[in-house]
Amino acid sequence: MKKRLSLLSLLLINIGVFAQNPAPASPQSKPIALVGGTIHVGNGKIITNGTVVFDKGIITAIGDANTNFDKNSTEVINVSGKSVYPGIIAPAALVGLVEIGSVRSTFDQAETGQFNPNIRSLIAHNTDSEIIPTVRGNGVLIGQTTPEGGVISGTSSIMEYDGWNWEDAALKKDDGVWLNYPTLIARQFSPEEAKFVVKKNDKYIEQKNELQVFFADALAYSEISNPNPKNAKLEAMKGLFDGSKKLFIRTNYGKEIIEACQMAQKYKVKSIVVVGGEEAELAIDFLKANNIPVIVSPTHRLPNTTDEGVWNPYKLPAKLANAGILTGLFYTEEFYKTRNLPFVAGTAAAFGLDKEEALKLITLNNAQILGIDKQVGSLEVGKLATIAVSEGDILDMRTNKVSHAFIRGKKIDLDDKQKRLYRKFADKFGISEK
Repeated sequence: MKKRLSLLSLLLINIGVFAQNPAPASPQSKPIALVGGTIHVGNGKIITNGTVVFDKGIITAIGDANTNFDKNSTEVINVSGKSVYPGIIAPAALVGLVEIGSVRSTFDQAETGQFNPNIRSLIAHNTDSEIIPTVRGNGVLIGQTTPEGGVISGTSSIMEYDGWNWEDAALKKDDGVWLNYPTLIARQFSPEEAKFVVKKNDKYIEQKNELQVFFADALAYSEISNPNPKNAKLEAMKGLFDGSKKLFIRTNYGKEIIEACQMAQKYKVKSIVVVGGEEAELAIDFLKANNIPVIVSPTHRLPNTTDEGVWNPYKLPAKLANAGILTGLFYTEEFYKTRNLPFVAGTAAAFGLDKEEALKLITLNNAQILGIDKQVGSLEVGKLATIAVSEGDILDMRTNKVSHAFIRGKKIDLDDKQKRLYRKFADKFGISEK
């Protein structure tokens, strides 16, 4: 038995050696300058033949080819012919919480029960996930690790996609509470009819009333200066009423968007964000009047109803942004598909938005919505040097090829499991790597 256990241990060790992710990057040790590339600042501006200089993880200079810096003490990286972008930010992401879709034991995104605002997703964030390097390879360098399930899922945090552990990776801890607002109607797949069917939610009023009772209790609790004993669930809600946390409301239909936001306003929630918003165009006037941002569902989806225009999902980000609503984008569905976030923004660019405005949907706009725009989201002096360099257009799946990535100025190893597998079988079949 001992021999068998020893052999098994050696086998597992060997498997681990071959399957290891790249080690987290070391802190920046000297100034770095990216020169000669086309700089997409992230705020709508473009600098051709530009220069970005950063030191100790902070951008110290940005401008054209005449930008001054100490060339003797700076590592100069020539990125001529390439494009330089702010690191892409993925809100409402499951990266780091789910590892293998078919293995239930690797799911750590949901807690049992319906009201769990005290559940902190960041402590479940797995920095060793094989998924993280694959999303970095497309320029996604920051994500909002977000809980799912129940009525109030828990509290999200914003993570950099590099670090030894969640403490290293945390950019902003406990940024918001996530609410799944009850639906008036639900679209469900019917195996008998082999199609999606719409059904009324008979428990809508009951669910709504239960939610309002919880918010009323949370508001009353927040007004107690020194509660004794403390209630962990209600303690976690306090930030909604003093503005230190945002309320992210997952809801899609026009009427529900308005009702959900009005309920939050009734209970004095300071900062509200709508997530999903597939029918947000029906609530544009309300959203604009109340200065409520929307993180829109991916453009790569089918219409909800048979009478909805087939191109409507592609046009929605432009409709909201052009109406003056602060609009961001996220990628739902499978956790690993977060790497496709740049391409849903590219689709938005093809349906009503300028390319730089589309880029803002996944950089500066997302940063503003998440409250991290003083640190990231655009390439400006004083912000973190979280940067992606692509050989082509980062929004185009045909030309997006990230050659360099930096998180806080740290050089990120862009190798990943998929690239290792490609090299393995390319060698086997004599395929030259492009």
